[in-house]
Amino acid sequence: MSFREENEEGRDIRKPFLHTGSWYRMGSRQSSMMDKLGSSAQVLRDNSVSVVFCVLVVALGPIQYGFTGGYSSPTEADIINDLALSISEFSIFGSLSNVGAMVGAIASGQLAEYIGRKGSLMIASIPNIIGWLAISFAHDSSFLYMGRLLEGFGVGVISYTVPVYIAEIAPQNMRGGLGSVNQLSVTIGILLAYLLGLFVHWRILAVLGILPCTILIPGLFFVPESPRWLAKMGMMDDFEASLQVLRGFDTDISIEVNEIKRSVASTSRRTTIRFSDLKRRRYWFPLMIGIGLLVLQQASGINGVLFYSTTIFEAAGISSSNVATCGLGAIQVIATGVTTWLADKAGRRLLLIISSSGMTASLLLVSVSFYLKDIFSEDSHLYSLMGILSLVGIVTFVIAFSLGIGPIPWVIMSEIMPVNIKSLAGSVATLFNWLTAWLITMTANLLLNWSSGGTFTLYTVLSAFTVVFVALWVPETKGRTLEEIQWSFR
Repeated sequence: MSFREENEEGRDIRKPFLHTGSWYRMGSRQSSMMDKLGSSAQVLRDNSVSVVFCVLVVALGPIQYGFTGGYSSPTEADIINDLALSISEFSIFGSLSNVGAMVGAIASGQLAEYIGRKGSLMIASIPNIIGWLAISFAHDSSFLYMGRLLEGFGVGVISYTVPVYIAEIAPQNMRGGLGSVNQLSVTIGILLAYLLGLFVHWRILAVLGILPCTILIPGLFFVPESPRWLAKMGMMDDFEASLQVLRGFDTDISIEVNEIKRSVASTSRRTTIRFSDLKRRRYWFPLMIGIGLLVLQQASGINGVLFYSTTIFEAAGISSSNVATCGLGAIQVIATGVTTWLADKAGRRLLLIISSSGMTASLLLVSVSFYLKDIFSEDSHLYSLMGILSLVGIVTFVIAFSLGIGPIPWVIMSEIMPVNIKSLAGSVATLFNWLTAWLITMTANLLLNWSSGGTFTLYTVLSAFTVVFVALWVPETKGRTLEEIQWSFR
């Protein structure tokens, strides 16, 4: 390629590349980037959708996350029979993934900070693989518990790292949609576990659970590291090379480079944030929003509702509850896919308000249905009608959840955290998310035995509070760079 290219009108159309104040010719610049990024640049150099490719690779992590969550549902009866477990022992098995995820959430920020986003995903994949192998070869509860804890640890790291990586590599006009791919992948993983669980033995299903991470590890060698992490760590040459590959070799990245450099200029790779610093609004406000959204996401009772869906299907007169559960999983995938398309069009804040409002109305319908069912006799036509209304409410709730509260909090969390507290704040927010998920899972049975109507009334109140929280405090982040979002909190 010649050093000077001209278009039909004779104008110089060579693109400048900012690199420590110098102009580099495109040919030498491409060669330098190929040397720095190796296999990732080789794969992506001719790919106009390189960011999408990177997102699809790391999306294998959330698929693993969803598969772990969905595994216990179709395997419960077989595992209890084969290993002679009690219901309480299997309940412990199911809840241990949340416990492991809390430990993983605590470690996730520091791992992503010091070994990078790619490195932490590789680390997270290893306990997932070992955990699935332990479950597949289990002959008593000890191996089941150990495997579930290891899986949970890996999922805890993945749940923080993937949305952060996607937010840091995506262009501002695609960040909402690509960020929503994280939750879409989770729902796909759940659906895969439900579907495969209908046809294969629980040990074979555990072996199949290894596949996402075994593909993810080699896949990470073909995607670049997060340019913002590289910039924060002071690796400016690698930072610019990574960003150029993500944006395309024909794109002028000088403006974005300057914005990112200005954003990290006030921080050092060894800067330590003290808890006393979190009193400053630029830190406590985004941290409050991140924690609030991720806690309210789980406090809506989504895990308790999905756990109880089988009983609701039976009450509505559906004989094959397992097939119905698969149908519910498919609905969740479709609704989350719609959010992926809407996130950069409608905006995050509007989707959150619509979603939480729909959840509130749906849960209110379910709670009223259960209250009224207690009034009518079982052979009454109205009793059957209340069962159908509760089914409609549950399906509508899952759709409303998937349209906003499911995927968007992870997107916003990854967007609003300032770069110098991202590891601490992200870990804390993710920890609170998993702690709330564990509390909801552990209390769902007790609450439902106390009062089905009362339980869904409680979830209704929490969903209504989510509407208020979003309307008062959550900012719109659509169409803004990460640097613009974080500067706004100052």
